[in-house]
Amino acid sequence: MVENKENLEIKEEVAEVATAAVSNDEFDWDALESEDEGFAGQRGGKDFEKMYDNTLNTVQEKEVLEGTVISMNKREVVVDIGYKSDGIVSLNEFRYNPDLKVGDSVEVYIESLEDKKGQMILSHKKARAMRSWDRVNAALDNDEIIKGYIKCRTKGGMIVDVFGIEAFLPGSQIDVKPIRDYDVYVGKTMEFKVVKINQEFRNVVVSHKALIEAELEQQKKEIISKLEKGQVLEGTVKNITSYGVFIDLGGVDGLIHITDLSWGRITHPNEIVELDQKLNVVILDFDDDKKRIALGLKQLTPHPWDNLDAELKVGDSVKGKVVVMADYGAFVEIAPGVEGLIHVSEMSWSQHLRSAQDFLKVGDEIEAQILTLDREERKMSLGIKQLRQDPWQDIDTRFGVGSKHTATVRNFTNFGVFVEIEEGVDGLIHISDLSWTKKIKHPSEFTSIGADIEVVVLDIDKENRRLSLGHKQLEENPWDVFETIFSVDSIHEGTVVELFDKGATIALPYGVEGFATPRHLVKEDGSQAALEEKLDFKVIEFSKSAKRIILSHSRVFEDEKKSVETAEKKAAAKQTKKAVKTVKDNLEKTTLGDISELAALKSQMEAEENKEK
Repeated sequence: MVENKENLEIKEEVAEVATAAVSNDEFDWDALESEDEGFAGQRGGKDFEKMYDNTLNTVQEKEVLEGTVISMNKREVVVDIGYKSDGIVSLNEFRYNPDLKVGDSVEVYIESLEDKKGQMILSHKKARAMRSWDRVNAALDNDEIIKGYIKCRTKGGMIVDVFGIEAFLPGSQIDVKPIRDYDVYVGKTMEFKVVKINQEFRNVVVSHKALIEAELEQQKKEIISKLEKGQVLEGTVKNITSYGVFIDLGGVDGLIHITDLSWGRITHPNEIVELDQKLNVVILDFDDDKKRIALGLKQLTPHPWDNLDAELKVGDSVKGKVVVMADYGAFVEIAPGVEGLIHVSEMSWSQHLRSAQDFLKVGDEIEAQILTLDREERKMSLGIKQLRQDPWQDIDTRFGVGSKHTATVRNFTNFGVFVEIEEGVDGLIHISDLSWTKKIKHPSEFTSIGADIEVVVLDIDKENRRLSLGHKQLEENPWDVFETIFSVDSIHEGTVVELFDKGATIALPYGVEGFATPRHLVKEDGSQAALEEKLDFKVIEFSKSAKRIILSHSRVFEDEKKSVETAEKKAAAKQTKKAVKTVKDNLEKTTLGDISELAALKSQMEAEENKEK
């Protein structure tokens, strides 16, 4: 700059001399046109030329100099570097510095002293690049604030032009608050601090956030020092999560939990607030270090219970919407922030266990009756079954003893089946009342849950709200007929349907079953009856009262064998008697020898007869 100032002074002095020469009345115009002497010779022109040349800098191409901006237009910047002609620099090279103005000093790189048009071509960008690395390092060492031009986006941040070097600006270092749109920063010139340099790979990392953190830290300390519970502050919605909203209180962040956003239930905070929204919040609590600040929004409005209709009382019907479901019940919102609980037992007159989801779902608009109301505790219980008539009030007329109905199987126990004739009217079918003929070990062998079954009412227990039901009573007792069919000693074909240690279950005609012990399952060849084998069985015992039939397969062939043996014995005895009689009739006609032989024969026959007896 000093050299340029001296050059300007010399130029002014030369101009004054030239002006004086031009205004002199004795100026020899003929000499000016003379090729021999000329103006320089007439008025010391050579001296003037020499003096002018001394005012110019001695510059060379590929050199970096400092110049002064003397004019600007939309495309170019004219820079005076003290040479005989001014240089031109593209305005695009100064986009990192939108505040550039006439009179500013800039560094330029001489690309060409004179182009085809006689114009000197300069480059500010190359000048910056040649000295940029030293400047960047100096900025880091001196904690200097520098300007940079954000060129474009990149993965994880932005690319910034700093002294002609492409530096990396991480997304987290753009601002103290989260950035949702990086594109709005492209093309901007901002101030930065150099925070990291990798000398080996010549990588530079800059930060804009670092510039404002110091100021914010001071603001943060001032805000924290003045925090008090119950204090109302204005904040800006900084971030929205599923569990709450983070509010910027001017350098200090606080959290409004989702339950403190509204007196009514909401599923997500974005139903109440939106990003960058300004709102008033109240401080609910903070830790000792005041690093965690709990804020509230709903606390700035009156509690809905305080505005609840004073005339509302137990027994009144109210309308509302189901907002939360649980296994034990449903929460119904009858006004924003005013909820009542409908316990599952108040949803139906039915006594068997069921889930609340069987009756209601979130979003249902329902009508209910107020069962309890505690304004101080802000609690209310509701019921919906109370809006319908209790089915047990007229149970005797609608479901009298002997009446027949269709029921739905709801549950099993070892001793029977629980069924529902209609909602709120349950009954039990004892296992012994399921079938006249089948031996049922568990009700699941006979029916299934959810199936329909025909029943007849056997008894009514109004106090315990339970009916005794029967299924087999829908048919006549077949054992009256079985008594004549399955009489003792009668033989029937049967199938072994079940084998166990103590015997077997035998399926007989007409759907009836009998029982045979292992001893009575022995076949004629000595083997044991097999499962699913068909054999003849003899009834050896029949009990109508106990509904029991005792069978035997072995007795079938054993009794038959005995019958044959008895018949043979009877025939032999008859023949012996006849022979004896013949001997007696012929005694008188025999000789002594014959008598001896007959006596021997008689003795033999009597011995055999005695043996048979």
